[in-house]
Formats: sequence, C-alpha cells, structure tokens
Amino acid sequence: MGKNARLVEVIFKGERRVIYRDRNELEIAEGDFVIVEAERGNDMGKASLVGSLVRLKRGKGETRSIIRKANDHDIEVYTKNREKEKSAHKVCKEKIREFNLDMKLIDVEMQHDGSKITFYFTAAQRVDFRELVKDLASIYRTRIELRQIGVRDEAKRISGCGVCGRKQCCSAFLTEFEQITTQMAKNQQLALNPSKLSGNCGRLLCCLRYEDDTYIEFCKDYPPVGVPITLDGKRGMLTFISLFNNKGLFHFDEGGQEWFTPEELKKGIVENVVV
Repeated sequence: MGKNARLVEVIFKGERRVIYRDRNELEIAEGDFVIVEAERGNDMGKASLVGSLVRLKRGKGETRSIIRKANDHDIEVYTKNREKEKSAHKVCKEKIREFNLDMKLIDVEMQHDGSKITFYFTAAQRVDFRELVKDLASIYRTRIELRQIGVRDEAKRISGCGVCGRKQCCSAFLTEFEQITTQMAKNQQLALNPSKLSGNCGRLLCCLRYEDDTYIEFCKDYPPVGVPITLDGKRGMLTFISLFNNKGLFHFDEGGQEWFTPEELKKGIVENVVV
C-alpha cells in the first residue's frame, strides 16, 4: 500500500499522540494495542483514531509504520515497564536532590523494548543535568533522555478535568498547542478574570480559540461595543451582543436599556460616523 496506507493515531503514556501508517493491512481498530517503529527500536501504544479523520490531524513529514498488533507477551512487558517507571521516578527524584538541581520531575516513560527511558521535567531556567544523566545511565544501562517541558505540557501529561467538567482538551485530543490571547476572551465578551479563564496549567483556556472566528464574524454586523453612539437622537453605547438572539443591548446615557437588532443599530451614529 506504501504511502497510501491507512493512517492510525496511536496514544502513548502521558497522552502523547503520534500518527503512524498501517502498511501491512493489519485491520487495526480503535483501542487495539500496537507495536510501532521508534527512533531506535520499537515502542507500544494504543490506537486512538483510525481512518480518514486522522488525515485532518496529520502534519508534514514522513510517517513511521506500525509493525504489528501487540500480543499477550507485549501486554505483559508493557505492564512490567509501568512498574519500572515508578521505580525510576523515585530514583531520579533522589538523584535530583543529591545533585541539588532546581528542577521538578513530572513523569517517566520507558520505551517498550527498553532501549530508552525519558524523564520529563519542568524548570524555571536552563539546568545542567549532565552528571544526572551519567548517573542514571550507569544505573539503568540504557539510553537516557531528560526532556524539559512547559506547564501546558505538564498539565497534558498529568491530565485532569477542566472547569467544564470534561477531560482537559490537551489530554483528550489536542496534538499541539496554539497561541491563545486575552483578545479572544474580549471577542466573546467574557470578564477578564484569570481564575475563570485559566486552565489547570495556569495559562489561558485552549477552548477560547474554538469559537473565536465565529464571534469575530458575527460581531461584524454590529457597531463597536463600548463606543458612544447616538441612536434616534439619544446618546448611549452598545454594551453586550447576544449571539443566540442576534440582538445588542443598548444602554442610554439618560438611563434605561433596550435590545436592538443589528439593522436598527446601524442607523445610529458612532463618533460622528454613520455605520
């Protein structure tokens, strides 16, 4: 099948998601454990998405292949590796204290064939961990990688529920982080309250981006919010736009408020300019 082979999204520990090709026509279904090509050796993960939907998420570059479906022995190795990771986590934390390194260990991930162990950590600044790597390599006799991640990646690996009550978007389906700005919150007329707009990572909620384009397009039919307008000889300003009712709430300077359609508001004068 070559390059036209079916694409499969595979999820690993810490919600790490990678897209592979099923070049061997393995008839993989969502939820199946599979053995995949790694940078060196092979790794094991679970198919989380199969078929045409994966094409929408695929980035540029060559895609590695799925070697085969996992068997009972692979599942047994997988379980043992999870136990080894717990032990390695404890050992690494002790070594971090021993070397007095200013870093926080987040997670440990062992490649399925044991050819690599990755230690994920956060730090306020650059950390010289060369001695730590040497020590860990002498203990585990395998390739050691220490990878510094940001707070958003930390939240993704740890996982959890968002303020909506659902699983965090970054842990559930996002494969990469996009830039989120406070302007997106303003476009949606949300109060700029950090405790309401921040996720578990302490950064702005990823979901602020989802409907941003819709709000921008919708509000093009209205005068600017918060700008003085003279409407039917009365001065005031548009303070809120209801997306669901397609009306704007207009507050009069002399007191009172009233809902108007965008067509009615366009008859007003904004800063001496007819809209």
